[in-house]
Amino acid sequence: MQMLADKRVLVLGLGISGRSAARFCADRGARVVAADEGLPDVTTPTPGVEFVLGRDFPDAADFDLVVPSPGVPPECYRQNARRVWGDIELAWRALQIPIVAVTGTNGKSTVTRMIEAALFASGFRARAAGNVGKPALDLVGDALDVAILEVSSFQLETTESFRPAVAVVLNVTPDHLDRHGSFEAYREAKARILANQGAGDTALIASDDREARGLARRARGRVVPFSATGPAPGGAWLDGEEAVLDTEAGAPIRIPLETHLPGRHNRENALAALAAAHAAGAAPERAAAGIAAFAGLPHRMEAVGCVAGVSYVNDSKATNPSAALRALDAVETPIIWIAGGRGKGLDFSALAHTARERVRAAVLVGEATEALKNALGESLSTYAAATLEEAVRHAASLAQPGDVVLLAPACASQDQFRDYQERGECFRTAVHALGGTVQ
Repeated sequence: MQMLADKRVLVLGLGISGRSAARFCADRGARVVAADEGLPDVTTPTPGVEFVLGRDFPDAADFDLVVPSPGVPPECYRQNARRVWGDIELAWRALQIPIVAVTGTNGKSTVTRMIEAALFASGFRARAAGNVGKPALDLVGDALDVAILEVSSFQLETTESFRPAVAVVLNVTPDHLDRHGSFEAYREAKARILANQGAGDTALIASDDREARGLARRARGRVVPFSATGPAPGGAWLDGEEAVLDTEAGAPIRIPLETHLPGRHNRENALAALAAAHAAGAAPERAAAGIAAFAGLPHRMEAVGCVAGVSYVNDSKATNPSAALRALDAVETPIIWIAGGRGKGLDFSALAHTARERVRAAVLVGEATEALKNALGESLSTYAAATLEEAVRHAASLAQPGDVVLLAPACASQDQFRDYQERGECFRTAVHALGGTVQ
């Protein structure tokens, strides 16, 4: 990217994506200042990068380009920055291959990895990156046919010309209101995945989700709806154990669609992945085989053990109420539910009805304990725990053989943990400490 040569670039935040962006820009001749208000370990020198650590961010006005990490809020740079490109924008400009981009409030990582499996099984050199773990810029230079990028609202708000060949919108429900300020602003950030598409591009939209369906009106590419509940003419839908792909070339294609992952929402995720892989050029039969072989991701409805006839399931990634609802809905046996953490300014009241139907008792932990207890009301037995380890022990004392102890927090983790992964590992360790069969 010649446009970076000799430019002064300010990279804000030195997590995984920030470090990747700093290296990328420096390797292309930019004069990079990489800043973090904390003290991350950056003992390894990076040629062309000056580190500014443990103090306020430099003034964005002194730089040609600001590259903020997703966790850095816009008020830290927006007012004075001349130009802002996140790592997704940089990757779009550098990658010379089609991009399949996936966004949504819930299910992004699972669908992204399912698409990767589907395309790989179809013979494509495909790799997933972005919010799913590997930084998008680390794909630049790899021998690939297609890149699959999970893109969050934080990443989308720092795009300018980002144009995926296939854009997937799974669902849009309230989340991250503590960052965006309102649901409308959050929805607008999600809508940026469609903003630059053209006539040759595809927008896969979940027609079962009202807000996602509303975004379809903004799409400039070919809109392909998908539905888990009924026919979606011109798109994809589930019919029993089969997926139906309505193509322009003739009669609809019907394919058995299997997934090892529990819950109706994962059937919908598999459908979205199949439709996306097909839009990217994959043979549907081979794509479906790749999805069937996909084993799932950690911390997402992950079975971690069985003790005294009680199963323990880790869905630490359920960091908002709508994700927790999906987790509760996926379990058919009585549940001892562990929930709580740091709230995001979201309404928990929608959880009450499903909880009354499926939950034997709830063990609440963290800053949101009182808010959750008030939302659940008096019809459900609730208990408070100081730590997640204590919550697991108490849940075990309440559970009966055949029950499921489900960690589906409906909250962020940062009151007691670094992130949802650390919380999930803590849950796993606490379950293993109970004995029994571990997984």
